[in-house]
Amino acid sequence: MLKQIGGPTGNTISARWHTGALTVKTEEKKPTAMNPMPNLLRRAALPAVASLLLAAAAADTTGNLQKTFTVTPGGTLVIEADRGAIDVTTGGDSQVTVQVDRKVTRASETKATELLASHTVTFQQDGNRVTVKAKLPAASTARWFGPNLQVHYQVVVPKNFNLDLQTAGGSVAVADLTGQVKARTAGGSIKTGRTEGTVNVTTAGGSITIAAATGAIEARTAGGSIHVGEAGGPLLAETSGGSIHTTKTMGKARLSTAGGSIEAFEIHAPIEATTSGGSITASLAGAPEGDCRFETSAGSVTLSVPASLSANVDARTSAGRVIADLPVTVQGEAKHSQLEGKLGSGGKLIKLRTSAGNIHLKSL
Repeated sequence: MLKQIGGPTGNTISARWHTGALTVKTEEKKPTAMNPMPNLLRRAALPAVASLLLAAAAADTTGNLQKTFTVTPGGTLVIEADRGAIDVTTGGDSQVTVQVDRKVTRASETKATELLASHTVTFQQDGNRVTVKAKLPAASTARWFGPNLQVHYQVVVPKNFNLDLQTAGGSVAVADLTGQVKARTAGGSIKTGRTEGTVNVTTAGGSITIAAATGAIEARTAGGSIHVGEAGGPLLAETSGGSIHTTKTMGKARLSTAGGSIEAFEIHAPIEATTSGGSITASLAGAPEGDCRFETSAGSVTLSVPASLSANVDARTSAGRVIADLPVTVQGEAKHSQLEGKLGSGGKLIKLRTSAGNIHLKSL
């Protein structure tokens, strides 16, 4: 097969594949007043062009691995991966199966085989603890237009099992299970199902979705949204740039974002919700056992509470109005931008703040 492409400053470069080899030649045009580039510089471009053509001609090379371990419920799986997405599902009670799908693109078969060989994947079992580690030497790290190693971990564990997962680049997904879930990624989203236990997840760039957890939840992302369904224990959700949404919180909660809105519904415990830029919408299911704070630097604050709620209220805005649909026994002077007083017979403090926006206290 013969292919011609334009070379530097008008040269013609021909590439021909025959008997598995690639031949590249160039027909140079003599320098003219309009084409002063020396022939030496033109020739220097040939290796780069040949590399691109070889990469386009090379087929993907795979080197998959699979290992099965005999375990009992309640054990722990540890994955320390240098790259790749991790997907965990649940199966029988007596086995952990780890499948490592590896694919090399943009490389000849020889180069791909060398890259797979340098990617060290180790499997180890110590009692009821299974550990998988993977590492690629720095010298083998993919460069622009060079070989690219893609990795995907597909894991099956018992329904009752603990997870400690870490990848330097890729998403993490965990199905419903009973146990402790820890997951960290340097770049990618994290998603967990309904967990009978605790959840501790961190990503340097990506969204976090947690369906539910009966124990404590800690969710942190440097850039992405956080969505938590039901939090049965204490909840900490922090993002440097993104929105936060919670459906139901039974334990003490702290929600913080440097740039995004916050929505927190059916709150049963003390909560602190703060954002540097965005609106806050929340609802209390009943009288909290501790003080609550809702504060934004730029946006509105809307809080819905039961009509029979008893609590102390302190609401202030620097540029906006405070509106209350419930009867409040006002303390001090009533102002459009400030409301301080009691709902019912009073109780724990509900503090509402915004520097630019309205505050609306509503009845459920």
